[in-house]
Amino acid sequence: MSENENLEQEEIFSQILRAGRRTYFFDVRSTKADDYYLTITESKKFTHDDGSYHYKKHKIYLYKEDFAEFLNILKSATDFVLDEKGEEVISERHQKDFKKNSSDEEVSAENFTDVRFEDI
Repeated sequence: MSENENLEQEEIFSQILRAGRRTYFFDVRSTKADDYYLTITESKKFTHDDGSYHYKKHKIYLYKEDFAEFLNILKSATDFVLDEKGEEVISERHQKDFKKNSSDEEVSAENFTDVRFEDI
């Protein structure tokens, strides 16, 4: 069994946040030593001109010794954004009725990094 298949079997807890073209997966997994860690995966759907599509995924591995500091920094960063800009979404691209203009720049797949567990 490959290491990736083994990881899939060790999923303990999972929650999903759907946010437009993006989906965030929060998965608790088990290590070989039977300890837990968190993976946060962003999956973004890209549609081709012919109607076909593919997903790009980016994953963060977060271990419990880093939870407290990660949460502190995340809270600090999100508080800063909300204090500076408020909760109103300013970008028209994120409005529910947004229609993409043909003159908008296409997002290139070259701008993304596809990281696999084997790379770590």
